[in-house]
Amino acid sequence: MNELFALLGQDASLIGYLLIDMGVAILLLGGMRYTMGMIGKVNTNEELAIKDNFAYGISMAGGVAAMGIALSGTITGELAGSYLIELIGMLCYGFAGLVMIKAGRYIHDKMALPEFNKHEQILNRNISVGIVDAASVIATAIVVRAALIWVDGLNIKTFIAIFCAWIVSQLMLVIITRIFEWQYLRHNANSFQSTLELGQVALAIRYAGYLVSTSMSVTAASYFIVYDAQNLLDGIASWAIISLILMVVLTVLTMFAKCIVLWGIDRREEIENQENIGIATIEFAISFAIALLLMALMA
Repeated sequence: MNELFALLGQDASLIGYLLIDMGVAILLLGGMRYTMGMIGKVNTNEELAIKDNFAYGISMAGGVAAMGIALSGTITGELAGSYLIELIGMLCYGFAGLVMIKAGRYIHDKMALPEFNKHEQILNRNISVGIVDAASVIATAIVVRAALIWVDGLNIKTFIAIFCAWIVSQLMLVIITRIFEWQYLRHNANSFQSTLELGQVALAIRYAGYLVSTSMSVTAASYFIVYDAQNLLDGIASWAIISLILMVVLTVLTMFAKCIVLWGIDRREEIENQENIGIATIEFAISFAIALLLMALMA
């Protein structure tokens, strides 16, 4: 604590940067709630406090967490050079992050899970869909954060690079969804999406683990690519290829880890048939842990 006060005493400008960053962050976190209400044409007070719609609350919690994750990639502090540049950078990149998170939610609805109306299901208190929605925006935000850290400067090319990285993330999330659906359909009469629509929470938690860990493998891929504005397409193409490779590596490692940690347990029976939320949560934790270790090794 004494070291912190000493540091602030030697460089009072840190307080200014802290106030700017936190002020913009809190503003955008609040903006996430109101944009959800405006876009969805929903009274958020009514859904959260009057109807006590837990599914809507989970969905919004995912959006707020996603915004915070994305904003953590915009903070530069003293490296910005001035308060004005830091403020402009936070506002521009923060707004871009907000737009990409919202757009990612739309893409996930229309391309990854097109068989039902996610918004209607959440308003109808479908907690499993709320969990999936929260996981999808958090997964998008993890890659947006990686892209914000990867780029350098504040110009048109940096925004193009961030947008391209966002496209890569959406592609990976759609691919992992199709793989998950294929695996589920091999052992079940109903489709994955129709089961989610019925409110299968354990399956939603398992799928959420796939989404979040996949986004972390895409982030790990960014560590291999050096940002070069002059060769942007080559960098993005390399990022996409390495992301696919790491996604395969992550899938294999995660499957092996789940077999070891949950040895002697029929995971498919417990999650898909008995709706065992505990086992599903352990699977989520394993997926997250392996992805985190993979990120640490690649960094």
